[in-house]
This record gives sequence, structure tokens and C-alpha cells, in this order.
Amino acid sequence: MSNHLLIVEDDELVQSLLAAYMQNEGFKVSLATTGKEMLACIDSEAIDLVLLDLGLPDEDGLVLARQMRARSSLPIIVVTARKDQKDRLAALEIGADDYLTKPFDPEELVLRVRNLLGRAGDGDTQEALRNRTETFRFMNWTLDIGAHSLIDGTNNKVSLTRAEFNLLAALAKAPNRVLSRDYLLDAISQDADSPTDRLIDVLISRVRKKIEANPKKPEIITTVVGCGYKFSARIE
Repeated sequence: MSNHLLIVEDDELVQSLLAAYMQNEGFKVSLATTGKEMLACIDSEAIDLVLLDLGLPDEDGLVLARQMRARSSLPIIVVTARKDQKDRLAALEIGADDYLTKPFDPEELVLRVRNLLGRAGDGDTQEALRNRTETFRFMNWTLDIGAHSLIDGTNNKVSLTRAEFNLLAALAKAPNRVLSRDYLLDAISQDADSPTDRLIDVLISRVRKKIEANPKKPEIITTVVGCGYKFSARIE
């Protein structure tokens, strides 16, 4: 099965040339010209790797890379005209897996893509890995990331908004780690208009009311004063 690449590039000529070359090399390709389109595609399709330009019309690529990394471990190769060392270091620090400056040799890009997919999948494709169930069970709750569902102890589905679900998923994926409000904002930033620190507190309160036995004395999502929030329940 062909690996599925998402090319995020607002220059139509560069986008079309890159897409044609990667398709000729046997990859399935999807296209996005904005950050909003990119995140929508990632949410709706099984993407194996993202080729990300930094100069997009609606959002800086570094911000998008940070938001993407807060949501998933999807491989990211930055492909950009920015040659400054500070941009390269910033991208790698945020969590990009590789950084290639324009103009570049398409054959080199293909090699970098194949090498990264090989390392990320350890012999399997990211799509195959993603097809394995990613489920978190804790205190009679079952959080199924793939099915986008939260099930209680009596097998009833609990209604969560998209922002509430992504917030809970981000916390569950990092048990016993204190996550700052900024980190959590990245996890839900495309799910709400003009997200703020206050929104995180509101969402935490809403989720607690749905999953905690006593929301005023939470045991699953606990507060670390001055730092953020922590998923304190034991993952079974």
C-alpha cells in the first residue's frame, strides 16, 4: 500500500511540481494551501507524513508544526525557503523530524521521506500503525482515539465536543506529566475560535463534570498550581 503524503504549500507551481514528482515515485498525495486545510486533512484522512512549508497565508508553519506535534507523532519534514539557522533550530526544537531548504534536489527529498517513514514505522507504514487500536482504559472509562469516543463503565457513550475530546486525549497520551496551558491550547487551537488560557480552564471543568466521581475533588485530571494540569489516573 502506498504511503500517503500531505503537501502543505501555498505556491501553486511548487505544489503541483512536487505533487507530480512524489506521485511518480509511487506516493499517494493530498494537498493543502493553508494551515486550516492542513489540519482538516489530517483529521479526516490517514496521512503518513507531512511536507510543510513555513510561509503560509493564514499561519506560520512553525506554529502549525507545534500544533501538529501536540496532537500526534505524525512525521514532519519542513520544506522551506527560510535558510536561517534560527528557523531550522526552531523547527527541530518544536518537533519537526527534518528540514530541507529550497531549492532542493527532488531525489534527495524522496530519500529523506523514505528514510523517515522507515524509521517511524520500524518496518511498517504509519497507516498500519495507526490501524492498531489506540485505546486508553482508566477508572471504568475507555477512551478510543481512533473511534473518537469515550465509553463509561456501563458501555454508554459520553458526549464530548471536539475540543473536549482533544483536550482529554492530549492529557491521556501523557499520563503523570504536567501539561501547561500553552501546550493544551495547541492541542485544541483549531477546535475553538480565539482560544485563550481561560478556555482551557473552562474545558477542564466541563470534562471533569463528565468523568470525575466528584468534580470538586478530581482524581483523573488534577491541577498543578502554577504549572498546568496532569492526567493522574492509572492507565490499565
